[in-house]
Amino acid sequence: MNILKAIGIAGVVGAAMSLGGGQAHANCPENWKDCAGQPWVDGDKMETPLGSEWWPNPMWGEGDEAGSTNWYTKPDVVMRALAQIKQGKSMKIGHVYEAGMPLFGQRNFSLRIPATPTGGPFGATQLMYNDEFLATEIGQVGTQFDGLGHIGVAVGAADDRTQMRWYNGFTAAEMHGAYGLQKLGTEKLHPIIARGVLLDIAGARGVESMEAGQVITMADVQNALKRQGMEGFEFKEGDAIIWRTGWEKYWIVDNATYNNGAPGIGMEVARWIAEDVKAGVTGSDTWPGDAVPGQGTPNEVPAGCVFCIHTYLQTRHGIVNQENMKLKELADAGIYTFAYIYTPVPIKGATGSIGSPIAVY
Repeated sequence: MNILKAIGIAGVVGAAMSLGGGQAHANCPENWKDCAGQPWVDGDKMETPLGSEWWPNPMWGEGDEAGSTNWYTKPDVVMRALAQIKQGKSMKIGHVYEAGMPLFGQRNFSLRIPATPTGGPFGATQLMYNDEFLATEIGQVGTQFDGLGHIGVAVGAADDRTQMRWYNGFTAAEMHGAYGLQKLGTEKLHPIIARGVLLDIAGARGVESMEAGQVITMADVQNALKRQGMEGFEFKEGDAIIWRTGWEKYWIVDNATYNNGAPGIGMEVARWIAEDVKAGVTGSDTWPGDAVPGQGTPNEVPAGCVFCIHTYLQTRHGIVNQENMKLKELADAGIYTFAYIYTPVPIKGATGSIGSPIAVY
């Protein structure tokens, strides 16, 4: 069964917008204005589907377009990351990009070599060269990185572009551009050098992989830290928190299962990430990071909440997210803290980024 049909939406845009525009929910009889007290709501005021207005951003200020990547302009955060390098080794923690990888919805990845060679031979040395042509949603396939222009929420009428809000309150009307976003493009993000902390939830649960819809709780966090010999570990501002669920076992092997839901974090953990840790990055070996479809308690994945982790962390708090990571090798090696290094490709106006994150340890 297609996961989009399972949760009753027509696509990512529909998912984001279904929290606004007068849509009814199981726990909200009329519309989102009746949702006060729901776990995804921040604050008592129901001014938006996420509670009180989240702009200007209280940490980074009005007009900021870099969000949590601002942490990596701070020397102490970068030096904390580099202090994790003990052995002088590195590991790729992203998948190879290829046509057969799982792709969300109707996304596409198509690479062509126009000719072999593309050009040449030239000159006395008979030089030749090859070029490639790549057609794809450059920021939303493979080991993808969500920029801050990716996920937003409709605050007013569903067709009012001045009330479709993204991080720091930027509206669809302000952001619109036929050739790229005018605000919140990935070129505004800073290079990331963070202390990476891997939480092997699958390992802590004693399973090869969690199941679709299972929710990672704070009890899971504590159990994983204990199993990893990190009991009492102190998370700090700007850390990259990376979740291993075991879901990568289905990558290319069984794309239908991979795409048809995922385990992930719920609102209990999301609040910890944003409010207690003030993390700089979240990442996981699944395509959303959220548990889809959520099988938690109302406090973990409340009824009527569609991709609420995305909207809570990215839209409200400006915390960037990396998806479809390759983490089994890192966990098998027992590498739980490392320097997480990744530079979002600075394509002007892009919603996300292709790229290869690495762990240096």
